[in-house]
Amino acid sequence: MRTRFDHFVLDSATRQLERDGRDVHLSPKAFDLLAILLVERPGVVTKDALRDRLWAGTNVVDANLNNLVSEIRAALDDDPQQSRFVRTVHRVGYAFCGEAAGEDESTTSGTVCWLAWGGRTIGVTAGDAIIGRDPGSGIWIDAPGVSRRHARLRVQGNSDAVSATIEDLGSTNGTFVENARVTGPVALDDAQSIRIGDATLTFRTRSKANAPTKKIKRKN
Repeated sequence: MRTRFDHFVLDSATRQLERDGRDVHLSPKAFDLLAILLVERPGVVTKDALRDRLWAGTNVVDANLNNLVSEIRAALDDDPQQSRFVRTVHRVGYAFCGEAAGEDESTTSGTVCWLAWGGRTIGVTAGDAIIGRDPGSGIWIDAPGVSRRHARLRVQGNSDAVSATIEDLGSTNGTFVENARVTGPVALDDAQSIRIGDATLTFRTRSKANAPTKKIKRKN
């Protein structure tokens, strides 16, 4: 997913931050933190939640998180006294406070199929995409029970003739298609449900959209 703010673009799929078309360096953890704050904007993400998502199962001190915030601010030329992008909520956490807009994934060039989840429509291009809780995943699903690298979606063809399979990547809670556990690559059909952790996604292609519109009989 690409998110634009001010002169910057953050692309979670390619793990790139650009300013006016030029790459801006961020360490992997700083990139993940910025991606989380953008997704949760304008809400505040607590320090405990950030530590759990960035260093799952590891005890870290506040200084680690503070250093990442300082790195992000330096990359964005953001003044902590007059924040344009990252706001400190003292003793609580951080929030992205700037104007930002996510590109419409359903109209992204090259999209051949879609995943619907939680009110989002995620456009998928041909090739392999990792589904997981890692903000750098090709398809980022930030939900309880989803592993950082949970499953692989493999898509071939184009929007008029697409084939897709999904394969579990040794996730903690498994991958299920129509409630059947995935033990190897499983072919997907339009409108099938995929469950990973606590998240249920729906796989969609153009096949149903191209069907004739059903005429509705109205009572006189």
